[in-house]
Amino acid sequence: MKVCLACGYSYTGKGWVCPRCGVQSAEEDGLVHFCEDPPDEDGGFKQEYFARLAQLEPSNFWFRARNQLIVWALQTYFPTAKSLFEVGCGTGFVLAGIREAAPGMRLAASEIFRDGLIFAGARLPGVDLYQMDARQIPFEDEFDVVGAFDVLEHIGDDQLVLSKMFKATRPGGGILLTVPQHPFLWSDLDRHSMHQRRYRRAELRSKVERARFRVERITSFVSFLLPLMFLARKKRKDGDLWAEFRISQFLNASLEKALAAERALIRQGVSFPAGGSLLLVARKPAFAS
Repeated sequence: MKVCLACGYSYTGKGWVCPRCGVQSAEEDGLVHFCEDPPDEDGGFKQEYFARLAQLEPSNFWFRARNQLIVWALQTYFPTAKSLFEVGCGTGFVLAGIREAAPGMRLAASEIFRDGLIFAGARLPGVDLYQMDARQIPFEDEFDVVGAFDVLEHIGDDQLVLSKMFKATRPGGGILLTVPQHPFLWSDLDRHSMHQRRYRRAELRSKVERARFRVERITSFVSFLLPLMFLARKKRKDGDLWAEFRISQFLNASLEKALAAERALIRQGVSFPAGGSLLLVARKPAFAS
């Protein structure tokens, strides 16, 4: 079901013309636009980062390992899901991995910056893409799963985003989240990445439950590499956003193997108490209104 962002009316059908107030969302180059590009300081990100990320993601150990963890969580906790909506899809790298693993699933995604959607559109032909503010999601009971992968930390009012995700999720469906963990890891890299926060486990759980989801699994990941992360963050003071990605192929492959071993333990039921990031799986009650 669609929700008019102008008057709040819920409706079904093709197109984005509200039958109550007549407001129509703009469509251009295959994208539906619910907002315009915000200034960088308000958008939580810098548009020039997208091109660099699109080059890095396919080969970097961290992005590859996170994709595999997300796909595993989706298939394990939502094995019958037929639709997924990603909030803040960036260049579309995560959604491309999900489509490869679940080719029959209906996929849709949003990004507040048009530049990100250009890269996502190239990776995801045929997927519905929306330029959208995560604080104003125009769906109600629409998707089996809603995901936000390293997005919430960029948004001041993350509680509002979670409440909108709840509304967009079908009863009995759920959400998948990844976020950076541990305030003690805060560094210049977080500032240059335009993070608002790094999460404590209890903080993330509390915010998700306040949005009326029921948490089914929460675990740290990038746990094996936590000591290396701590040392690297505390030593580096130049704020070089891309320094952690400039590593040799051998080191990149070795780190990916370490995260694969970690992921094998997570699959067996181990929930790590500490790590560079958090994965959370939660469900919307089947009879939620």
